Order: sequence, then C-alpha cells, then structure tokens
Amino acid sequence: MTSIGKSLVVGVDVGGTFTDLFVLDEASGTARIVKVPSTRGEEARGFMNGVARVADSAAAIATIVHGTTVGTNALLERKVARTGIITTRGFRDVLEMRRRDRPQTWGLRGSFVPVVSRDLRREVDERVLADGTLHTPVDLDQVRAETRALLAEGCEAVCVFFINTYANDENERLAVAAVREIWPNPHVTSASEVLPEIREFERCSTATLNAALQPVVGGYLHRLESDLRGQGFAGELLVVQSNGGVMSRQTASDLPVRTALSGPAAGVIACAAIARAAGFPNAITGDMGGTSFDVSLVANGDAALAAQTAIEFGMVIRSPMIQIETIGAGGGSIASVDASGMLQVGPESAGSVPGPACYGHGNMRPTVTDANVLLGRIAADRPLGGGLLAALDAEKSRQAIEEHVARPLGLDVHAAAEAILTVANARMAGAIRLVSIERGHDPRRFAYMPFGGGGALHVCAMMREVGVATGIVPRYPGVTSALGCVIADMRHDAVQTINRPLADLYVRDLQRRIDDLAASCQQRLDSSGVRFDEVREVVALDMLYAGQTHTLPVLLPDARNAPLTGGSIRGAFEASYTAAFGRVLDGIPIRVMNLRYARIGVRPKFDLAVLAPAGAGSIEPLGTQRVFHDGQWHEAVRYARLDLPVAARIDGPAILEQADTTVWLEPGFRAEVDGHGNLLVRLS
Repeated sequence: MTSIGKSLVVGVDVGGTFTDLFVLDEASGTARIVKVPSTRGEEARGFMNGVARVADSAAAIATIVHGTTVGTNALLERKVARTGIITTRGFRDVLEMRRRDRPQTWGLRGSFVPVVSRDLRREVDERVLADGTLHTPVDLDQVRAETRALLAEGCEAVCVFFINTYANDENERLAVAAVREIWPNPHVTSASEVLPEIREFERCSTATLNAALQPVVGGYLHRLESDLRGQGFAGELLVVQSNGGVMSRQTASDLPVRTALSGPAAGVIACAAIARAAGFPNAITGDMGGTSFDVSLVANGDAALAAQTAIEFGMVIRSPMIQIETIGAGGGSIASVDASGMLQVGPESAGSVPGPACYGHGNMRPTVTDANVLLGRIAADRPLGGGLLAALDAEKSRQAIEEHVARPLGLDVHAAAEAILTVANARMAGAIRLVSIERGHDPRRFAYMPFGGGGALHVCAMMREVGVATGIVPRYPGVTSALGCVIADMRHDAVQTINRPLADLYVRDLQRRIDDLAASCQQRLDSSGVRFDEVREVVALDMLYAGQTHTLPVLLPDARNAPLTGGSIRGAFEASYTAAFGRVLDGIPIRVMNLRYARIGVRPKFDLAVLAPAGAGSIEPLGTQRVFHDGQWHEAVRYARLDLPVAARIDGPAILEQADTTVWLEPGFRAEVDGHGNLLVRLS
C-alpha cells in the first residue's frame, strides 16, 4: 500500500469480536472499510492492528475518531480503579441509598454493591444550605487527613462530593484544591465540576463513576496516543461521547463518564445522517451485534437524547446521551427451553469466545446465529467477517438445536430453528415498540434501519412485526459505528441549576449564565485543535409547574434573533407542554429548574454519495441457496451485494452477501439500490 498525503480521516469502533475502521480519503473522495479481530483486554493492540492496515504509516492519517467501549466494559465488569469519596458529614451513604429502589420489583431479596465500599467513603465537617448560604466552612485539615488515609488504603482516584454545591461550590472548590496538592496523580474529581445540578444521588453517582473510570479510560487513551505518536501519527485523536458528539483525547481522559455509550452512539449518528440523505428524516435504528440489540429513534433528522441512563442497576450516569434501549438479543444469544417448557432466547450470550456452536470453539448450546446457519440464511461455507472467522460447521448447529430445543419441544429441527428466530424477532420488535409507540411515535411513519453484523438478516421480519413500510440497509452495516465516528460533530454539554420561579427569574442573570457556559464549552472546542465549518449552540431550560416532580426540556428561541424575555420563556414552555400533554395548566406558577447548554463544532462533512457503487456493477447471481422460511424450503438467489449498481432491483427470496453482513430478503419483499448505496427494502 502506498503512503498517501495527509488526507485520511479514520473512524475506529472497537467491538467485542471485531475492530471496525471506516477510512475516508478527503482528497480523492473515496471510502473503504477495514476489519480486524478485536483483542479483548488489550483493545489498543487490535486498534493498532487496524491502523497498520490503513496506510504504510500512521503519519498519513490526519484525524482518528474513536468510539470506545472501554469505559462501558469496565463498569459492567466492575474492573474500575480503587476509588475513595470525601463528602459532607452525614452523607457518606448517598451512593448506597440511591433512590430507595431495588434490583427486582417483587420479592424479598436483592443486593447492591456500590462501586465504592463504605470504608472508602470519608466524611468531613462542612455545610452549604439549599439556597447557597454557607453554613459551615470546610475543615481543610480534615480534608487533608482523609486524603492521606485514602492514599494509605491504596486508592488510585478520589471524588470530592459535598452537599448543595449546585447552589454554592465554594467549600468543594477549596477542598478539591487541598486534595490536588496531596494526590500523586491527576485522578481527582470534583462533583460540582462534573455535574453542577440539583439531585444529590445523581450528582454523587455520576462524579464517583467518573473518578473510578479516570485511571482506566485515561490510561487506555494515553497508551493509545503514545503508540500512534510512536508510529508517526501527528494528527488529532478524538473520542466519541455518549451524546453523539466527539471530544478531544484530553477531555475524554478528564470526563470518561461521558464515553459510557460511545460505540452505540456513533452508530445512531451514522444512521441519522444516512437516513436524512436517503430522504427519511424519521428512522428507527436497530444495532444487532453478537450479544445485544440496541434500538434508538431518530425524529426529524435528530437522534433522541436522554438526560441520564443506568449502565447497570444503581450505576446512574446523569449526562446527555443518545436514548438507546438495549436487550440481550444478539447473534450469540443462547436459546433454551426453561422448566415450564417455554422457549427462551437470551439474555445469556455465547459471545465471540467460544461463540455460537457453528464456530467450533467448544460451545454446544444453540444461538440465533446457529438458527440462521441451519436454515440456510448464512452460508456455512462462507466465512464470517470477510474471512476473519473460518468456515462454519452447520452440523454442530444442527446438533445443538436438536438437543436443546427440538427434542424438548417435540419439534422437527428446522421448525425448532425457526422458532428460535421467531422468539428473537418478537423480543427485538418489543424493543422497537418501546422507543416508538410507548413514546408517542407511530412506527409505521418511520423507516427501519438495521446495522451491526446481524441486523440485515432480520430486516424483513422486523418490518413485518412492527408494520414499518421501508427498511434501509446501509452500504456497510457491520461498520456503521465506525462511519458514525467520521460523521459526528464535536459537542460539549453543560448544565447549571437555577431552581427559581419563572416570575422571579432575572433574564439578565440567565443570559450571563448562558455566556459563562458558552465560554467554558468554547474553550473545550478550542483545545481540540480541530477545524470547524461553523459553531452552533443549543440552549434549553428544564421547567415544570409548581408541585410537579418531573421537568420538561424547553428549547429557548435564538437570542440573536430576539432578546430573551420572561414572556418568550413562558411562551416556549407552554408550547412544549401543549405538545407533550395536549394542554396547559392555568393559574399554576411555573418553575425553572436547570439551564442546559450545548456548543457544537460542525466538522466538515463528506458527501455520502461516495458510498454509492461506482461503474456499471453487476446483477449477475452468484448461484442459489436453499433457505427454510415459514415452514418450507425456498431456492433463494445469491448476489454480491456491493457489486449491485445504483437502481438495481432484487426480488425475494434472495441472499445478498458482503464481507461485514448478510441480507436475507424474504419472499414477498423487494430491494432497490439507491444513490447512496443503501438497499431500500419494501413489500413487493
């Protein structure tokens, strides 16, 4: 491979099985994909193996944008740094008390182990009241003593969390300064710096998880950047955030909690851009990997954002992030018959090691992938991952399904395999309804976009189950998250609690706060060294009627068009409330809880038409394949999907093959290649 000028932008998504790279050459306007095996536990090695296949030298790369699951995996596996907490006297158990919730709604038993044990949660004398009044100045001698005690206990990171710091952070600021003078590394987190927002548990949880992740994520990114620099890389290393934006490597090291949904978020951003370009601003995305099925909703071209999420029970992160629902229904999800004789699929997964039975690595329990192999939807003689996994063993799939599903249910083995897919499809359709119908959206008005390695095998089934009229299979479904890394803009979010009645709100003070947050976020943008086409801002208030518990996000009008007034804020709230609930409540005071600010650096975009097939292409079939569907065998025509030219039309039953996925086009469906290389799937 010849070295190219510094025109390469590379998106890298590290998954459990494969590390995917999307390579855009801005000079020639061409794109290609690279796929290498992941190295679990040594993610940087798989990353560097992929970069080595992009160009002769890393010096040829201008920008690398990374979607990482290192933070997510560390939290799920509890492989985080030993962390201490210094807090207000009487509040050491906020992290453990949570919201007085429990893992299971019913039953008398349940357990929760906080990420920081009680002996590492230390109290000091200080107190700020809810209105910001300084009641008790912080005892800095106690702070220093507890800091040294936590170091003696072997803590690598520490979080300083004082009560009511959203109203006045003076005590916490002094304490953090004292801790940083003693602490031997930079892993000191101030809760008020991470989340200056009302609600003590959410602030404590978010800040503590940030502290616990700093050595893990920060260390990983530092090693990665060092390896890249050692190979001559002189460009920018950026990291995808959970909100779908990107940030600099340094910001990601400081605020690793914002990478919790980094990989899945990148995939949704790519889907939103692809769907918009294809003429479908409303889309439901379904990312089917080896372990999970992640669903999100894109309305009017924008991905839905949530204010917080729980990575696992009790591990709450309050930070803007793309709204993603996850269920355990991936290609490796294990099928079994329970004690009551019911067929279950997932959430337990065979993962990538040992993987489905057909991998031949020792697992002999049937999975969704085994069902697809046995029914002919995945050709056993065709290696997965473009040759990275050897040919599959269909006989092992048959044996696993026969033993664990067919015999217990008294079914023919092919009927049992189809039953596995029926259950898996029903579970995935339920997740789609969760993000659409249960949030007031009619899924029939949305396109469905499957991605990930397994999503396209189930596109027709999902359309049938949910009633979606159009399916959009992107050009490279298996590397969509890596593509999203290249597409994503740089974004920084900030929040500040106000907690005042609208009638008492000083608009001039609000504008000053907006300006302060804008300056802080702009500083983050400037530190990245990235060129932007433009910089945009989004300003919103969390508002509610007095006496209500839950707030409503209210987008404020652009102050450059007309100055903010109490009347314009009231009008925006009433419009949002009417849209959400159908009416306003007269005579009840309105309260402003939080100010939310986002500053977006719009990165240069490339024309997604570069993904379209070039030249005349070919619609010549590769042959036929027997596929079992709806209780009978069909002769499905096989095609090389990436060879199909623009406007090519394929009628089902058909199998469309490519390195990163397989598309199963059921009888009664047709697919057409659009001008961006997508397959548009519809009923015939």
